[in-house]
Amino acid sequence: MSTSGAAVARPPHRHPGLLLGVLLGGTVGTGLRLAAGEALPHEVGAWPWGTLLVNVVGAFLLGALLETLLRAGPDVGRRRAVRVVVGSGVLGSLTTTSALALETVQRADVAGVGPAAAYALVTLVLGVAAAAAGVAAAAASHRSRRPGGQDLA
Repeated sequence: MSTSGAAVARPPHRHPGLLLGVLLGGTVGTGLRLAAGEALPHEVGAWPWGTLLVNVVGAFLLGALLETLLRAGPDVGRRRAVRVVVGSGVLGSLTTTSALALETVQRADVAGVGPAAAYALVTLVLGVAAAAAGVAAAAASHRSRRPGGQDLA
């Protein structure tokens, strides 16, 4: 409790329900990433299409999710739970920086530094573009639901 007597909200990382939600969401995201890797397998050092796909799709979905939640109101209650569980849990485990790093090194060992750098650069550029597209798509969807299609924000 604060000195004024009002309860201080517990930060998300100290909320047992949110932590459990992130754990369960992480399980879902990891399963989706595994499924993409199995659907699009690659040899060590080859172009890892599965990893690229989950990283770009995950970036798009995260951009759309965060823009939607931002436009819906303050980061409290259910909006915070969705942000933490879906954003950090599901999409955080769907996307994979560690696999990007590993596969970049493996590609460098097999194909050379140029192709490895190209893979890393393509992944990062497409990820940023996908996140921006997700934000734009969510913003456009929000505007289309407003009277006259105008954004009031």
